[in-house]
Amino acid sequence: MQSGKFSFFKMSIIRFAALPSLHRKILMGSVLLFGGAFLLPQNQQLLSQRIPVELDIEALISQSSSASVSHVLIESPRFEKVIVTGDTLSGLFEQGSVDQQTMYRVLEADLNVLALDTLQPGNQIQFWLDEAGELEKLTLYFSAARQVTYSRFDDGSFNVDEINIEGIWRNRSVVGEINGSFYLSAKKMGLNAAEIQGIESLLKEKLNFARDLRAGDKFSVLMNDQFIDGVATGSSNILGVTIDRGRSSINAYQFSDGNFYDEKGRSLARAFQRIPLTRNYRISSSFNPNRHHPVTGRTSPHNGTDFATPIGTKIIAPGDGIVSLVTDHRFAGKYVVIEHGNKYRTRYLHLSKSLVHKGQRVSRGQVIALSGNTGRITGPHLHYEFHINGRAVNPMKAKIPMASQLSKKEMGAFEQLVKVRKMMMGEV
Repeated sequence: MQSGKFSFFKMSIIRFAALPSLHRKILMGSVLLFGGAFLLPQNQQLLSQRIPVELDIEALISQSSSASVSHVLIESPRFEKVIVTGDTLSGLFEQGSVDQQTMYRVLEADLNVLALDTLQPGNQIQFWLDEAGELEKLTLYFSAARQVTYSRFDDGSFNVDEINIEGIWRNRSVVGEINGSFYLSAKKMGLNAAEIQGIESLLKEKLNFARDLRAGDKFSVLMNDQFIDGVATGSSNILGVTIDRGRSSINAYQFSDGNFYDEKGRSLARAFQRIPLTRNYRISSSFNPNRHHPVTGRTSPHNGTDFATPIGTKIIAPGDGIVSLVTDHRFAGKYVVIEHGNKYRTRYLHLSKSLVHKGQRVSRGQVIALSGNTGRITGPHLHYEFHINGRAVNPMKAKIPMASQLSKKEMGAFEQLVKVRKMMMGEV
């Protein structure tokens, strides 16, 4: 191959030398002109492809380094743990290498949601620390549907964000027969302890589960379960329940207002009253989810209504329910939480004394506590919160159940709903 190239090159030189002198000059000139034109820079092309700039190497290195640190902070918590029985909040912060003063600043931010007090075994906590070892972010993982994150501001205070994911809800029908206790019979058919307790609480005024049921009695339950990315979160709602005892039947169906009624439209729970007090007191601070701090300008929601009550004023339950929490908070003071069925929750902050205990069943109008001046507070008052489906609402304006019977206008829609639910429960 090399020999062939050399022979061709040698032959070309011989032929070029054999040309007349004029032809050789013309040919050489043409080659030079063509080559020069080809090698000339094309200004438009060069300008469109590159523009010379002065590089600040130190700045680029600094940016690259800071971006790397930010990535590590976001992706890798310094400490994370699944809560177990016996864990305490101060102990968790100590394990996460976070000092007590920082914990208090987080608790101050938590006053708006009071999530740290609700941690249970199985929940997860994560701490992100910056390069100086300071707490940058704290995340509480309650389930795939609910997380709470605390993020540090430049001044060392914290912001709190509550993330609730709706997910997808699917219906589940459970049908069974009483053989022994209702609890064991329902559990055998797939209902868990919380769901069984919800049914018993719902029908407590209609049925004594320990005394009134007999072997062979039948039950039908329609549940609504939450899924996120195809995985059950553990959250569920009762949509309908029927217990057949021979010739009699006890039933309850959840209506669009979130409350339960029998098939004739009669409420299964006594109606709420608007305020948890025996008489009206001046409202010193109204519910405001968009309240702005006068100095920082940050949004700091006021998720409740404050009543200017003297210390020792009797606080009453606005509806039937079960006490889910009685505790003492550095900033919220002594406070009580009551669960009213699947949908409603009430909170009472800054109390001087609690008159109930966790797990206790309370009735509408029952005295549950005395108002006070505990926690971070400028003067005696009751901070009252009303939650619907986990979200704080204005108790003075929210649509809460205050009637014992559906209206004639509502009955048409309710009857259609009951008909569909019965078919899904296999009753028609």
